[in-house]
Amino acid sequence: VQLQASGGGLVQAGGSLRLSCTASGRTFSNYIMGWFRQAPGKEREFVAVISWNGGSEDYADSVKGRFTISRDNAKNTVYLQMNSLKLEDTAVYYCAADSGSWGRGRSPSEYDYWGQGTLVTVSS
Repeated sequence: VQLQASGGGLVQAGGSLRLSCTASGRTFSNYIMGWFRQAPGKEREFVAVISWNGGSEDYADSVKGRFTISRDNAKNTVYLQMNSLKLEDTAVYYCAADSGSWGRGRSPSEYDYWGQGTLVTVSS
């Protein structure tokens, strides 16, 4: 499956952005979808994950209560709504697809396909 992430940009602290990731090539609803991010000089870290039909979600503690993951299987798209953005949210954000079973979904190694990343920059 091919993944195309979009929606990144420059936003002031406290602002909001919505990222989108559109899939093509295979049946989108067969995949658990996750969002990860990577800041300069740091390892890629888990942000959020959503199950095949959207019935289950999980979030990193650092974004819980501020970010919301959702999906629209009819549009082959997963979203990440980011509110109350902080300087430390600055990173390249990646979407990823997992064809396996529902587990923790927090390790990049669990995912089979990756999008190209979209840059989110939060300014003061």
